[in-house]
Amino acid sequence: MKNRVAYFGVFVALALIFSYVESLIPFHIGIPGVKLGLANLIIVIALYKMDVKSAFLLSITRVILSGFIFGNLFSIIYSLAGGVLSLIVMAVMKKNQGFSVMGVSIAGGVFHNIGQLIVAMIVVETYSVAYYLPVLLISGLVTGLVIGIAAGEMLKRLTNLRIE
Repeated sequence: MKNRVAYFGVFVALALIFSYVESLIPFHIGIPGVKLGLANLIIVIALYKMDVKSAFLLSITRVILSGFIFGNLFSIIYSLAGGVLSLIVMAVMKKNQGFSVMGVSIAGGVFHNIGQLIVAMIVVETYSVAYYLPVLLISGLVTGLVIGIAAGEMLKRLTNLRIE
């Protein structure tokens, strides 16, 4: 049990550090809301190294803490919606075992953006923001691919890591 708590704390700290680093990177491509999602690298690693319940708790903890530190209430709401939906999809795909880490991460990136778009439609009370979907799908695919490649490489090097 001590082992799990210690690793959970390390994973939360790493996710917050990655969120901070991402806030320092001037990644503005003219599309509002699009970002790299570096902290999701830790979530993908946790999904493969911890049980699903712990990965969910880690994701929610990371979203809430980083929202209070680097964002605001709306950023927390949007991130929670995207994070929960993407983690559900990634957990189902991982359990299926027919998908690589890259495939799972790509789906996570895409569904994270879909979750945020659903919240945006609810907040603005119109479906007209759905025009933004193709841009979000492409950005989710690209960032999910980058995170998936990095997660795959990290998992190769973390074969001895056992979280009990």
